[in-house]
Amino acid sequence: MRLTHDRALSVLAMSVLAMTALPIRADPVDTKAAVDYSRLSARSSPPWLQEGVIYEVFPRVFSQRGDLNGVTEQLDRLRALGVNILYLMPLHPQGKLKSKGRLGSPYSVRDYYAINPDYGTAADLKRLVVEAHQRGMKVIMDIVANHTSWDSVLMRHPEYYVHDATGRILPPRPEWGDVAHLNYANPGLRRYVTDMLIYWLREFDVDGFRCDAAGEIPTDFWEQLRPELDRVKPDIMMLAEWEQPELLARAFNVDYAWTFYHAVVDAILGRAPAKGVRTAWEQSAAQYERNVLRMRFSDNQDELRAVAQFGLPASLAAAAIMFTMDGVPLLYNGMEVGDTAESTAPALFERIPIFWGISERRPEVPLFYQQMIALRHAHPALTHGEVRWLHNADEQRIITFERAASSERLVIAVNLSSQTFSGVVEIESGEYEDITPRWQSASAAACPSDKCAAAFPALMLKAWEFRIFRRVGPAH
Repeated sequence: MRLTHDRALSVLAMSVLAMTALPIRADPVDTKAAVDYSRLSARSSPPWLQEGVIYEVFPRVFSQRGDLNGVTEQLDRLRALGVNILYLMPLHPQGKLKSKGRLGSPYSVRDYYAINPDYGTAADLKRLVVEAHQRGMKVIMDIVANHTSWDSVLMRHPEYYVHDATGRILPPRPEWGDVAHLNYANPGLRRYVTDMLIYWLREFDVDGFRCDAAGEIPTDFWEQLRPELDRVKPDIMMLAEWEQPELLARAFNVDYAWTFYHAVVDAILGRAPAKGVRTAWEQSAAQYERNVLRMRFSDNQDELRAVAQFGLPASLAAAAIMFTMDGVPLLYNGMEVGDTAESTAPALFERIPIFWGISERRPEVPLFYQQMIALRHAHPALTHGEVRWLHNADEQRIITFERAASSERLVIAVNLSSQTFSGVVEIESGEYEDITPRWQSASAAACPSDKCAAAFPALMLKAWEFRIFRRVGPAH
C-alpha cells in the first residue's frame, strides 16, 4: 500500500491510530514524542541482513507464467546477480468486492491463511523457499496486517474492524476504498494476526516479513509480537513499510528511507540542490537509533520506475547512491534490465509483465547492477562502515561522502546533474585507487581509472557520472 512523500514526512508516530472504534483521526498521534531514539541502540540484526541485498518480486509480473514457479525458475540468475534476500509481494487471494482495476490489488487480502491460486499452491511456495535456502538466499513475505478486502473471511468477525458511529465498517483512509480497516483494540484480532504469522514461519520456513503500512498499526502490537516470532525462528528479518524510529527500537530490524529517497529524486529533477541529500541523511541520523538499518531504494512498486522518471543515466546514478550508502539496498524486479513497465497504481491492479528482452538494448544495465552488488559484497566499508559527508566544489550538483570501516576507507562522488563537474573534494590528500565498476566501455569514462586516482581529490565527472575511490596510502 502506497506511503506517499507527504505522508512519510508528516507521520512521526501513529501508534494508537486504530485503538478505538471511532472514525480515524486525520492528524498523527505522537505517543512517545519525549523519547530521544538517537540515544538508543537499534535492535540487533542477523549478518545476512546487514550484508544483504533485497530483491522485491511482484509474482504477477515477474514471469510470463505469473506464478511462484516462475520465480523459482529464476533463482539461479538472481543468485548470480548477487541477491541474497527475496521479498515476495502479497501471495494471498485477493478480494473481489470493491476491487480496483481488472485484477484488484494484491494488498486487498481475502484470506491470510491461503495462497492466491493464480500463483500456485502451498507446495509451490515450499519449493521456492527450499530452493532459495539451498542457494544461500532468504525469503520474506509481504504481510498486509492493517486492512483486508471487503469480502475477507474475517468479515465473519465484524468486531475485528473499525466502525463509525452508525456501526458501518470503515476503510483506513477514504482513498483506500477497496479495503476495510482492522481494529487492533480487539484482543481477538491481535491473537489472530500473531497466530497467522507464526503459521507462515512454521509451515513454510520463511525468514521474516515485510509489513505493509506498519505505522498504521499500534507499535505495542509489533513489540508484543516480535518475541513470539523470535521464539519460533530466531534471527528473522522484520521490514516496516514506514519511516518512524519508534518501530525500530524493539520490533523491526529495518524500515523504508522514504525521506532520503525523495531528497535524491528532488536533486535529480532539479527541484532542490544536491546538498539536500546530505541534509536528509543527517536529519534522520539525528532522530534514529544508533547503528540502525534503513532500506535504501531508487525504485519500488509504489514509485514511478526510475528509468522512466529520470532517464537511464540518472537512474543509475541514483542506484549508485543506494548501493554505496549505509543500510540495505533494494532492487525492484526489472530494475536490473532497465525495465520501464509501471507497477504503481493504477498498474498495480493490472498485469503488465516485465519486458526482460529490453536488456538486449541496454546490456550495460545488468552489468552495472552485477558489478555494484559485487563491489558491495567485497568491501566491508559499504556494509558496516560509518558515513562521513565531504564538502566539494559544487554542492548544488555533486554529493561526496566517505564510508569508513576499521580496515578501509572509500570515497564516493556522484554527479546529480546533466552538466560536467570539475573540482576538488575536501579530503586529506593521499594515495587512492579508483575502484569504480567498469560497466561502461573505457571510451565512455571521463578519464582512465589510473589517471582519475592519481588526480584525486581533484575530480572530473561527466553528467550523472559517479566515482568510487579506495584509500591505499597514507595522508600527505
